[in-house]
Amino acid sequence: MGWVARIGFGALLLVAASALPVLLARWIPVPVTSFMVRDRLEAWSSDEAGYRFRHDWVAWESISPEAALAVVAAEDQKFAEHHGFDLESIRQAMKAAEGGTRLRGASTITQQLAKNLFLWPGRSWVRKGLEAWYTVLLEALWSKQRILEVYLNSVEFGRGVWGIEAASQHFFGKPATRLTRQEAALLAAALPNPLKLRVDRPGPWLRQRQAWVVSQVGALGGRAHLRVIEEAS
Repeated sequence: MGWVARIGFGALLLVAASALPVLLARWIPVPVTSFMVRDRLEAWSSDEAGYRFRHDWVAWESISPEAALAVVAAEDQKFAEHHGFDLESIRQAMKAAEGGTRLRGASTITQQLAKNLFLWPGRSWVRKGLEAWYTVLLEALWSKQRILEVYLNSVEFGRGVWGIEAASQHFFGKPATRLTRQEAALLAAALPNPLKLRVDRPGPWLRQRQAWVVSQVGALGGRAHLRVIEEAS
């Protein structure tokens, strides 16, 4: 086997190795993510007092539609339309950076999920490249509904609080299936920085953002928009 063939074979192995876990997770619950592991290790290594890990996987049917809509409204309003990358937001972020403005976020829900599931925090080109690759895999191998379902189950809502079920139980004392629009909007409003934007101690800015999320859910069309996501391939 020549060196070209060996390189090609090695590349195919790498593709298969990265695609297999993504393909399997299309159907089975995802019990843990790389960010959850990192969080628990950091708490353990620092002997953090009072730390408690909370995470309970729930299926799509056990998540309030209001929660799904609130997260889309807050984080990625073009989620049903794009193929993993919001090109317009990326262009705006690059333009802002060129003008000396602080770099604004342009990551879609799919990109955030790719990072949370498989990667690590940071801004290196290697990590961004891997994030882009896993984003392509997720969009190619999963439905939009599955992407949103796993995202809701794996995103951080507070210190040690991972996923919509754990957040609903911890902050509101109820299962995620019973979240109201206002409650879901408050959780989604904290997502830019859930360690500083405390759901249990919402300040004026968080309350203002909560109201904005509620308005955006209505602007998107409410549950009719959720049906678009459920029907998207």
